[in-house]
Amino acid sequence: MLETTSLSLLFLVLFILLLLSAFFSSSETALMSLNRYRLRHLESEGHAGATRASQLLERPDRLIGLILLGNNFVNIFASAIATIIGVKLYGENGVLIAGSVLTLIVLLFAEVTPKTLAALHPERVAFPASFILKPLLFILYPLVWFINIITNRLLGFLGVSPEESSNAAINTEELRIALMEVGSLIPNRHKKMLVSILDLEKMTVNDVMVPRNEVEGLDINAAFPEIIKQLSYCSNTRLPVYTDSMDNIIGILHVRKALHLLAENNLTKETLNGIIKQGYFVPENTPLNTQLIQFQRHRRRTGLVVDEYGDILGLITLEDIFREIVGEFTADLIDEDKDIHPQEDGSYLINGSANIREINRNNHWNLPTDGPKTINGLILEFLESIPDPGVSLRIENYVIEVIQTSNNTIKTVRIKSVESQMETP
Repeated sequence: MLETTSLSLLFLVLFILLLLSAFFSSSETALMSLNRYRLRHLESEGHAGATRASQLLERPDRLIGLILLGNNFVNIFASAIATIIGVKLYGENGVLIAGSVLTLIVLLFAEVTPKTLAALHPERVAFPASFILKPLLFILYPLVWFINIITNRLLGFLGVSPEESSNAAINTEELRIALMEVGSLIPNRHKKMLVSILDLEKMTVNDVMVPRNEVEGLDINAAFPEIIKQLSYCSNTRLPVYTDSMDNIIGILHVRKALHLLAENNLTKETLNGIIKQGYFVPENTPLNTQLIQFQRHRRRTGLVVDEYGDILGLITLEDIFREIVGEFTADLIDEDKDIHPQEDGSYLINGSANIREINRNNHWNLPTDGPKTINGLILEFLESIPDPGVSLRIENYVIEVIQTSNNTIKTVRIKSVESQMETP
């Protein structure tokens, strides 16, 4: 019958078959290239194309079976039509000519071009295609089901189950990369905040706590005038209260409540003891994301970090964790008069007790933070001894000179970035 069909009709049928081949090829690439999270968002907003595409992707084995069934059918049929056309035009040599020309045409116009278009604009291709594929799957379901029975058995021998979800949950690292690649869709500040939240699980309370030697506390056994003086000039909102030494913690005092009693001339040691809240203790090495939840659960803002023996190591506050997320947010962003002193030559005089993370944040440096938390600890770990003043060392891209030592600790150092030295003319 086909041998007696006119060439014009055969060319028309071949053209339609090539269009169908391009449709199946582009549909497969587009549906598999869809952003699953954006697809869920559009589906939640009632987008009809997204809903149909999501339904098709619930069982990718059936979707692929349908597309390949259609694609192979039209390609094989097109090959037969092209062969007949070749024979009509060139006789026996037309078989080879038709096969060669059809291969080139299918490759260019039914495979590479439509698939490239679908990969670049998956939604523009997938959503309209889903309106055709969904009813087509319903019509051809028995045949698709039979094909899937065979292929699923073959996959079973390889240990693969088609029931496994194709929408695997995104992990932390993948989410971090996704956030960094969103470009201008999210402001840089918001992007940094979101990444900082993800990084909380990598940090512990030891990384951001105020070390014990810098914790300001209130000795309840001190002379009462001294207590009043300390409360009047205190810069903190909450103070650990102890008897004689920090090892004997009584609790945490809300300074504002004490000042309120003082303003009413009702502040005595008895009333002061009445407003001291029981201490809240935090095990060392607790991840920051866990501690943030614990603060919320216990309705606390301040915790005392303790080691396995119960000894006080430092103080952690809710503000310390927030600072890791949003950066500095108070007027005195960094107490440069206390810890960091810029010099005219581009170097910095820094107290040995300064926290490395604070220095990195303030100077945009990358001093190592996976070991000791202070400059003093970093140098001692590197040298494995207490250095004399004048000793210099290089840690990664930073030259560190010991300026002053006292009581077996490093009091002051001079640090300069090697990169800044190279930039200095």
